[in-house]
Amino acid sequence: MKIRLIDIAHGRSGDKGDAANVGIIAYDDIGFEIIRKHLTTERVKEHFHGICLGPVERYEMPNIRAINFLLHNTLGGGGTVSLKFDAQGKTLAAALLRMELEV
Repeated sequence: MKIRLIDIAHGRSGDKGDAANVGIIAYDDIGFEIIRKHLTTERVKEHFHGICLGPVERYEMPNIRAINFLLHNTLGGGGTVSLKFDAQGKTLAAALLRMELEV
């Protein structure tokens, strides 16, 4: 069965220099187990193909049912020097929430 990430979680994103910081927070424990199992660094890197040019790091925060991703080399140098439309990565959480997961 396919589900959209937005149906089980919400997100928030921003910049950390040239890295984007994307947090995905599950609405409940079941949703957290789904994102914990299926939302891998490889899936996130693939989802942002052509945008994220560096490695992706993943940090689990089970106490708040969240997973945080750092997408390195994504923002074109960062907010003050980038020529990208979204130089601070504010739209990346919304873009990731469009992902479909096979569960």
